[in-house]
Amino acid sequence: MEDAWLSRAKRLHAIASTGVHFTESEFDRERYAEIAEIATQMLADLGNKPIEQLQDLFPGFGKSYATPMVDVRAAIFRDDRILLVKEKLDGLWTLPGGYADVGLSAGENAVKEVREESGLEVTVNRLIGVFHKAKHAYRQDPRDFYKFYFLCEESSHQEPAIGPETTDVDFFTLSALPPLSLGRSIQQHIEIAFDFMDNPNQPVVFD
Repeated sequence: MEDAWLSRAKRLHAIASTGVHFTESEFDRERYAEIAEIATQMLADLGNKPIEQLQDLFPGFGKSYATPMVDVRAAIFRDDRILLVKEKLDGLWTLPGGYADVGLSAGENAVKEVREESGLEVTVNRLIGVFHKAKHAYRQDPRDFYKFYFLCEESSHQEPAIGPETTDVDFFTLSALPPLSLGRSIQQHIEIAFDFMDNPNQPVVFD
């Protein structure tokens, strides 16, 4: 669960960004910009990071209504093992996935991410979960995310292969998961994917 002060600072930043976008008053625009500066400093203090690093995380500030980003993840099984990829950035493992690209549906994004990160071709069987990242045990993040989890099925018979953003790829049992990249995937949601492997007709899980 996200720290309460982090949630408040993120909310202040989002309100400031939306305010800058909609206001027609130069005076209000200055006030919203000052609120955003204070919120960014709060985020920097909470994360013990230079404020310049956090400013780069909000490139669309004031350009539109502030809204959560979207992350898609795909669960693919062989027998009783789930596909995980090893991230080049942190050397840890995750379900294949990433930011949703404009122009593709959430399911299409999941298929694309699996292809790019593991070399496998899959089809999406169903949505299994939609989670607000801040409400779960993910690594804390100054950005806000909705995470979409899909149950997928291999559509080709081939061995997985590493992609540009991965250094390894393999299938794992639930009892022998490798160290996870907790900004991307957590064991609780991998366990939910295993539940759907056994019972794919259960209702979608969501916050």
